[in-house]
Amino acid sequence: MDVKQGNRLVIESERVGQPQRAGTVEEVLSAEPLRVRVRWENGSESTVTPQAGAASVKHATASAHASRG
Repeated sequence: MDVKQGNRLVIESERVGQPQRAGTVEEVLSAEPLRVRVRWENGSESTVTPQAGAASVKHATASAHASRG
């Protein structure tokens, strides 16, 4: 999974009927195994190791990186 700072990470719920979690990758801590620090939509932060099939990445555009400063 190719993940960079500023990408949007969406994690599917492990339970039926529970909503997915989405947030912005603040930092890539490790590439192998992948570990990232994410700021979730509710404002909290956590470190996650996304599992194959449970996570998807929306790559940030160049303009999104520029606006982050």
